[in-house]
Amino acid sequence: MAHHADEAARPRRFSAASALRGAIRVPGDKSISHRALMLSALCVGESRISGLLEGEDVLATAAAMRAMGATIKRGDDGVWTVHGVGVGGLMQPEQALDMGNSGTSTRLLMGLVASHPITAMFTGDASLSRRPMARVTDPLGEMGAEFGASPGGTLPLMVRGLQPAVPITYRLPVASAQVKSAILLAALNTPGTTTVIEPIPTRDHSERMLAGFGAPLTVETDPDGVRHISITGPCDLRAQDIIVPGDPSSAAFFIVAALIVPGSDLVIENVGMNVTRSGIVTVLEQMGGQIERLNERTVGGEPVADLRVRASALKGIAVDPAIVPSMVDEFPVFFIAAAMAQGTTVTSGLDELRVKESDRLATMARGLEAIGVVVEEREDGLVITGSGGAMLPGGGPVATLLDHRIAMSFAVAGLVSTSGVEVDDTRPIATSFPDFLALLDQVRGAGL
Repeated sequence: MAHHADEAARPRRFSAASALRGAIRVPGDKSISHRALMLSALCVGESRISGLLEGEDVLATAAAMRAMGATIKRGDDGVWTVHGVGVGGLMQPEQALDMGNSGTSTRLLMGLVASHPITAMFTGDASLSRRPMARVTDPLGEMGAEFGASPGGTLPLMVRGLQPAVPITYRLPVASAQVKSAILLAALNTPGTTTVIEPIPTRDHSERMLAGFGAPLTVETDPDGVRHISITGPCDLRAQDIIVPGDPSSAAFFIVAALIVPGSDLVIENVGMNVTRSGIVTVLEQMGGQIERLNERTVGGEPVADLRVRASALKGIAVDPAIVPSMVDEFPVFFIAAAMAQGTTVTSGLDELRVKESDRLATMARGLEAIGVVVEEREDGLVITGSGGAMLPGGGPVATLLDHRIAMSFAVAGLVSTSGVEVDDTRPIATSFPDFLALLDQVRGAGL
């Protein structure tokens, strides 16, 4: 995986851009790519996946599924074929599963292993090894899996699965699609009905895709809006052909860039518009951003559109905490939009950002201060006083703490800075968006 200590950091200064123009495609959705590989590997027969995100995180999932018996190949045409082992057919991996920087791979794969009679060792890079795993090991432990974790409940972590596992009903104490998904994946090979109760809706890619693969899944919403998601196992999955929509989290960097760089008019094609993920678009529109949805369609059960984004005068807002789960990964770049808006933007309910690849609230606050933005850090959010459209002073180097989204966010900030913004290391960007720097250069070139 990347980020080996012996590799030199790759700093880069991002300087002011004239209008961003043209049409681009962002990589495939990371959440859907992980799930497509995992579920295909649990089918009997051949699945084909087009548009898979080929970043390091997703490749870690592919390597883990291979290690547990699936045959996974990438064709010269970019289409991936997966021959699965069937639910219940996962094999004992011979080596530790290296998750790199991928929290999604780790938590979801722990769910898969939990209901198979195998033992797997999960390792990861320094950043991933600081992230909390108890939120997943607690419910999976109730199902009968055993865990040997490092002190503090982190990686490296050993999972010993149980077959047959025990079905549970589990109410999510924290809004987490990863915890929900881990339990549902464990349920596939567990006799009886397992139910996840979700008080606050989170991204629903797992439910959509499980249903698409033929899992016996039901979703009921009670009068209070609480979702009860159930799977009755053990069950068989049917091989599928999957087209992965463009990742809205990756699109967000270019949406914000086109909104804040004067004169921009940019089309971002094939963006996933799942309502549990598109909060960033809603909030930017509330600020006055011009984002037009073109060619709206449904692909593989997921809504997709092309987005035309034009430079806009943004106004500060108070972001409704209820929308946080649908844009939790987009706050770093949203803070850049807020820095360019007129007036003050207030965010709250962002405690979850403190346990991402870095403490994203603290890291963003320090970086914003370093480039001349007026920001106040609170326990659960940031308060940002915008420039009213005036260029940001710039500066740096900004410490990204090996966090891909923070690196890309400050690259966007550099486009509207007087002296440029220096990012201390661009290597982590490859975890989610390998083509980011090339695409940025392309749309800047089109605007010259």
